[in-house]
Amino acid sequence: MEARLTGLDRAEALRYMGWRGGPAPEELLRTLDRCEALLRRTARPRAVWRMFELLPDGTLAGTGFCPEGRDIRAHLAGCGQVILMGATLGAEAETLIRRTQAADMALALALDGCASAAIENVCDNLCADLAAALAPKRLTGRFSPGYGDMPLEQQETLCRVLDVERRIGVSLTAGGLMIPQKSVTALIGVSDGPGTEERRCDGCGMFANCEIRKAGGRCGGT
Repeated sequence: MEARLTGLDRAEALRYMGWRGGPAPEELLRTLDRCEALLRRTARPRAVWRMFELLPDGTLAGTGFCPEGRDIRAHLAGCGQVILMGATLGAEAETLIRRTQAADMALALALDGCASAAIENVCDNLCADLAAALAPKRLTGRFSPGYGDMPLEQQETLCRVLDVERRIGVSLTAGGLMIPQKSVTALIGVSDGPGTEERRCDGCGMFANCEIRKAGGRCGGT
């Protein structure tokens, strides 16, 4: 499936920028339009996915990967298969942001927020394509290492199973940071019956301290 960037959620981009001032002024909205145009010309989205049988012990068949944590087990409840996915805007978008920082920090801040919204759009499009291709099976929302009580350290195993460095050019630093930074990995449950209930903020282990929730937003877990 082709990775596609089709648009930006302006509200999401503003949230990533840290905007807390109510409706954005026209000047800022024009800046977001400029950033979207720059990203559409520059970003080279890439994506990879694989589907595995979910064994009774919680391991993905043939991988040795067992997603850890109460939250991810609840998220995959009732699923017989699991999709591992990875997506990135590519090194080109990263270079654009870095070069912009050297010339115009205000524009770079807006560009960074728009890039964060852009990779979510790429992931949303991939999930929509997967849902259409796998129908009538049902897909859960996305759940990434580091959400809830799933250890961020499992990012390394997920990336290894997907071979993201070779297939889409994403690598991990020693601290688990993805390079390019505008990249996402996630797990998606697949079931034959009704989809699992959308993951609720109040069921997340980070509920009390989540800065995104306090700002009125939600993470990309759904």
